Amino acid sequence: MIGEIIAIGDELTSGRILNSTSQFAAHHLFALGHEIVAMSTIGDSPELIGAAVRKALGRADFVIVTGGLGPTSDDLTNEAVSSALGLPSTFHPEVLNQIEMFLAGGKKVAQNIKLEKMAWLPAGAEVLKPEANMAGYLLVHEQKPIFILPGVPHEMRELLKDVVIPKLATFKGQEKRHVQRQLYRIFGIPESEVNQRLKHLEDDNSLVRIGYYPVYPEVHLSLTVLGGDDKETLALFEIFEQKIKEVIGEYIYGCGEESLAELVGSLLKQQGKSLAVAESCTGGLLAHQVTSAAGSSDYFIGGVTAYSNEMKNTLLHVDAKIIEKHGAVSAETARAMAQGVQEICGTDVGISITGVAGPGGGTDEKPVGTVYFGLAVGDMLYDYLFHFSGKRDMVQAVSAHTGLDLIRRKLLEER
Repeated sequence: MIGEIIAIGDELTSGRILNSTSQFAAHHLFALGHEIVAMSTIGDSPELIGAAVRKALGRADFVIVTGGLGPTSDDLTNEAVSSALGLPSTFHPEVLNQIEMFLAGGKKVAQNIKLEKMAWLPAGAEVLKPEANMAGYLLVHEQKPIFILPGVPHEMRELLKDVVIPKLATFKGQEKRHVQRQLYRIFGIPESEVNQRLKHLEDDNSLVRIGYYPVYPEVHLSLTVLGGDDKETLALFEIFEQKIKEVIGEYIYGCGEESLAELVGSLLKQQGKSLAVAESCTGGLLAHQVTSAAGSSDYFIGGVTAYSNEMKNTLLHVDAKIIEKHGAVSAETARAMAQGVQEICGTDVGISITGVAGPGGGTDEKPVGTVYFGLAVGDMLYDYLFHFSGKRDMVQAVSAHTGLDLIRRKLLEER
């Protein structure tokens, strides 16, 4: 189905709070085959809210509205929706009762807050989760569902996954579209090159859609096939998936939600290998990414952030003569750091990063963005040189990601 998302709240339009609810809803609905044609953010103005809802109903099969359902004077969504659709407000005693039961557990509210306000909903409203202590209801206007959800992120997410998505899947009156979709996670080439390699496929078939989404330092690629039936859809999807893999190849590291750190962790566990990291210019970012994956304690032994030359020598046993002769940013130092952390931690794999993240510190020979990697796998020792561009945080981010990708590639070779 085609949908639209409207987020409401002055805290969003002023930039005080990040609009994470719209992103979450769009991401999950997109993954299930729905197409979001527009997303808007509206302040606490009844006129603007009403106009946005009416406009959305004119071009979408369903509408999701988040925010403005609380008991305070600036929570105006219910009134705005009632007015925009010409519906009288009706009192729902079961909603007020649920709120009062929740408050009986010890939660306090200010005396000037009128809880009854949350129980006045547009006529025809169906409360989405009556047993839960959260707002949220469904209206069906001219055969189109409008989901009015709370702006509190965890409440909105719960309702979307538990109630909204199942209701959309079974909503009557809409033509069922047979959809096959996959998200490919790409690292190592820029979005422009991915686009160039796949441009010939974009208009190859009207039932196929290819989308590009830069999520620095990665590129995410979506393949969507809308067929007449499941068999046709799957067959066409498999053809185009094969074409994409042939063109992008080894740069596709995974699909769906699995991150690069999670994939590397899975490979390490499958092969029964342990990992340790030694970092200089990334300042511990690689270790942070590794440990962001659940279960990383099964394979990650530890890491050393050795920023100064003295720390490289003292903690990682890098010979001072190597640094003196070749410099801290060099293939020789990177190799020694990787070997040092591997030996100290007693791991199967050791990786190091040393470079010039900027904005200062670069030279003609080693400009900003010069980064060396050392990789120790068993008795083998490797080094790699990359030249990255961008600001300091971008160089650090792409360096940490490159470290993970080097481990991935080497483990796949070993396998």
